[in-house]
Amino acid sequence: MAQLMDGAGKLSWVLLKSVMRFTFMFFNNCVAIPSYCLYLLLLQPLRIWDSSAFWHIEGVMFKWLLAMVSSWGWIAGYTVTEWGDDVRDISEEEAMVIVNHQSTGDVCTLMMCLQDKGTVVRKMMWLMDHVFKYTNFGLVSLIHGDFFIRQGKAHRDKQLIYLKEHLEKYYHSRDRKWIVLFPEGGFLRKRRETSQLFAKKNSLPHLTHVTLPRLGATHVILKTLSAQQENGSVGSDSGTRNQRVNKSKGLQWVIDVTIAYPKARPMDIQTWIFGYRPPTVTHVHYRMYPIKEVPIEAEALTDWLYQRFVEKEELLAHFYNTGSFPPPDGQKEAASRQMTLDPVWLCMVQSFAFASGYMWYNVLQYLYCCLF
Repeated sequence: MAQLMDGAGKLSWVLLKSVMRFTFMFFNNCVAIPSYCLYLLLLQPLRIWDSSAFWHIEGVMFKWLLAMVSSWGWIAGYTVTEWGDDVRDISEEEAMVIVNHQSTGDVCTLMMCLQDKGTVVRKMMWLMDHVFKYTNFGLVSLIHGDFFIRQGKAHRDKQLIYLKEHLEKYYHSRDRKWIVLFPEGGFLRKRRETSQLFAKKNSLPHLTHVTLPRLGATHVILKTLSAQQENGSVGSDSGTRNQRVNKSKGLQWVIDVTIAYPKARPMDIQTWIFGYRPPTVTHVHYRMYPIKEVPIEAEALTDWLYQRFVEKEELLAHFYNTGSFPPPDGQKEAASRQMTLDPVWLCMVQSFAFASGYMWYNVLQYLYCCLF
């Protein structure tokens, strides 16, 4: 009976905590997202007068919004340990980030672990499934200039054309530096069986922890955003010195990010919101490739991309067996880094959001009374 009462007490606490977290996040969204939109609406004259200043301010507020999402997991004890290359060294250079995709929590994990990477968060562009357009964060992503892509053969060709046009129109004009995509094209649990059948049919590696990536979006991004040398290969130093000063250097890195969850249990958005899972450390491994090492031709790029996901498979297999990622070549042990967020800064961001919501509520109420 004592054990039963103890279990009921723990369950009641989990349910109460979940309700409290959901209530806080609901009001957090209700004040933060409308405030973001109203501030940018107020700043539209600045967008016409000085576009770069407008997008700088937008980027700062975008980073604050992502910090709020990060804080939801942080206060529940969901933290990140980082492995591999230190990407902070190239935070001001242009990069394409390719990530394995296991659940909706992958996006939240990236929002958290990129917070301490300089200006990356405010200058990044996301590629995500079109269904995210209809979520609470969809309007923010539309304003920020993220791209929503439709999956499926019926839409593939048109979507790649739309992606190219989107990049040409928004990427450099809004001073974007990093672009994040999930080349697998869907969650691991949904695509694994289909991917394994395709691999068997085409004599490709059998993968369990990842799926074979799709080429389309990766190829378009490389062709559109990479500087082209005279021989047609990808490079970051094409053109004269004056041209390089006045124009973007193009993509300079491909960053291969591998997300691993303890016991291969992905963290989904529901867990992130309600916090019913005990404190969990998500592990993120980075590997950087200079853009000159990345082929641009479709066939060679396909082989290169497949090899990256074979390496991801090996990394994840090692992690699930040992609890850590393997050491780099020539080293005996792999070093990890604990990613941290400043709680004072998070409190300041949240306070600003609620203060802004209160201010805009009073402004709109005053305008309504004046008009009606």
